[in-house]
Amino acid sequence: MMIIAPSTRLKYRLMTQQDCELLTELDSDPAVMRYITNGQPTSREQIEQFYLPRLAKFTNPQQGWGLWHCSLLDDDTFLGWVLIRPMNFFEGDMDERDLEIGWRFKQAAWGKGYATEAAGHIAAHLAKQNKMDYLSAIALKDNLGSINIMKKLSMTFLKEGKHSGPDGPEDVVYYRKTV
Repeated sequence: MMIIAPSTRLKYRLMTQQDCELLTELDSDPAVMRYITNGQPTSREQIEQFYLPRLAKFTNPQQGWGLWHCSLLDDDTFLGWVLIRPMNFFEGDMDERDLEIGWRFKQAAWGKGYATEAAGHIAAHLAKQNKMDYLSAIALKDNLGSINIMKKLSMTFLKEGKHSGPDGPEDVVYYRKTV
């Protein structure tokens, strides 16, 4: 099982099926869900019936794939998560050497550099383990916060495209970094 040492302010562990309450709490904030579900909170039932089974499909502790629980080093306050999995995992044309990175953090953590710190630290650990050739990310075109994090991670614009979201195809941007 992969273990990632703490960074300057945060500590990490892979999330499990027992983290339903934390996932529900995070996804209950319309601001957090703005660019994911157009602000519709995710119910506990949706977490249990859809998201947890989906998480189980791509979690691989040996490879470092899953949702990395990010909490404060000093008091263990849960701030959010960083996703790691092969790009296009659910589309059938995945490449295990092209890892998708994503993040979702509570509003209270926004603007403090936590998502950038966590994503950068986890990506650096995976790169040292020779787990990837590329680090890729996707965001809605108007999600400037996530796009800024991608740029801070030294990712560069790859292309625009369509991504199937809850409300149908949405305009997205793809960013990538060669590791």
